[in-house]
Amino acid sequence: MKLLLTSVGWEKNSKIGKEFLKLVNKKPSEIRIFLVITPVKFLQRNKYILRQFKQFKGIRIPERNITFFQLDRKVSKDDLKNMDVIFVFGGNTFEYLDRIKKTGLDKLIKNFVKNGGVYLGLSAGSYVVCPTIEAANWKHADKNIIGLKNLKGLNLVPFLVTAHFEEKWRSVIEKSAEKTKYPAIALTDKQAILITEKSVKIIGGGRKNVF
Repeated sequence: MKLLLTSVGWEKNSKIGKEFLKLVNKKPSEIRIFLVITPVKFLQRNKYILRQFKQFKGIRIPERNITFFQLDRKVSKDDLKNMDVIFVFGGNTFEYLDRIKKTGLDKLIKNFVKNGGVYLGLSAGSYVVCPTIEAANWKHADKNIIGLKNLKGLNLVPFLVTAHFEEKWRSVIEKSAEKTKYPAIALTDKQAILITEKSVKIIGGGRKNVF
């Protein structure tokens, strides 16, 4: 099992990018990434995608190695052929989870990770691998705009994640965490959770926020 769960990738902490490269364990020029996003218009001009390309450039992964999947059709095993990383991007967590299940990507992600592939999550992409995505709206930043009733996630990790943590949200998260049966890890934009078969550790500076 190899997962790296983040708030904003390594945009604000280059150490996370270095840990990502170690996790994949290939030359950057050889790393092939399956980048999962919700459908967007003018993909190559999207400001969030442009920021992500800048992150890839920072660790020397070329643009040509990135394959986009826009969660608007059924996915197949062939889509993941020769891929080293499944990277689920940020956005509305409820929409992501709904589309991931409807396209069949949930099953392929589980199989991919089981067979040694690397999973990288950014914000919503970190939430969806938890037992549930209930923590996505603890800070009211993520709305259930589609009225999703089944919040069960992919259950690849035994805890909840709440991204973009700031100290002002501590009391809100503490109260919310008391109502769930799962432990919760709050990540700042400079932190990430590195999960392998042997360990789960929070990387990045600052206080480790586990509730």
